[in-house]
Amino acid sequence: NNTVELQREGLLGIVLFSVVTTLPCSVFLFINLTTLYTLRSKDVFRETARYILLFNLLLADTLQMAKSQSLFLLSVCRVSLLYPVCATVGALYSLSHRISSLTLVIMCVERYIAVCYPLRHNAIVTTRNTTLVIWVVWTITSLNVMIQTIIMFKFLSEEQQHMQITDFCGKESMFTDPASDLYDKVSTYFLFVLGGVTVIFCYTGIIVAARSAATDKESASKAKRTLLLHLLQMGLTVSSTIHNSLVTAVSKSLDRVLAVRLQIFLYVSVSILPKCLNCLIYGLRDKTIRPILILNLSCQW
Repeated sequence: NNTVELQREGLLGIVLFSVVTTLPCSVFLFINLTTLYTLRSKDVFRETARYILLFNLLLADTLQMAKSQSLFLLSVCRVSLLYPVCATVGALYSLSHRISSLTLVIMCVERYIAVCYPLRHNAIVTTRNTTLVIWVVWTITSLNVMIQTIIMFKFLSEEQQHMQITDFCGKESMFTDPASDLYDKVSTYFLFVLGGVTVIFCYTGIIVAARSAATDKESASKAKRTLLLHLLQMGLTVSSTIHNSLVTAVSKSLDRVLAVRLQIFLYVSVSILPKCLNCLIYGLRDKTIRPILILNLSCQW
């Protein structure tokens, strides 16, 4: 019958952490939304496979960033959610997270085909085929998230369905049963192992092709740098997946306030910052996008 009050940040801490996270998140959302607008503003972007894939990647990253920051502000403002609402929001977050990772894998394969099979690239990587692959990615990922959601709701008791979460809405709050937690871990780690193997395979193939006299050396060199960036992004994505487990392990030896501060630091460095990397990597490195993107970012000045 005794209730233990959770340790909370004071008003100054709440304001400080809200500003520290919301300000960069707002800047990155503006950059991502501007890039999305840029990728729909010209026919060359709408009809080229790699720009279509980039649009899908940035769309998933933008949705993921907006949802994660919304959940963060809700937790900072101590707004408690019902278990079903938290589970639904978490499922939507998982959807965009997986789509972003799978799109990265497809972009690696596209670069591999462009370097290793340049004569067949235009026949294989068409606008129609790219659109079809994107639809397949969304369908498979949606089915995966639906199964995950069904498992979560199946193990929710009648009492939990009408209860509010006493703490913040996160994986620890959603996966209250071993089955849903195990399914999430297995599906997540399988996805990222598959992605890592694909990136390494494509990178190795490009290195071998770069030694051939018939290969465009500049194109191969650029593709190698791009795939290394893909590998870095996959690593950051895996880090964002496992950092909650790390925080949970570390927080056992810390008090709640220090553990929350550590989690906020990891949230900014591992979850928010990488979501703007895609825009900066592809938007500023691409000579076709760069001038139009800079013009749009400067509000046509």
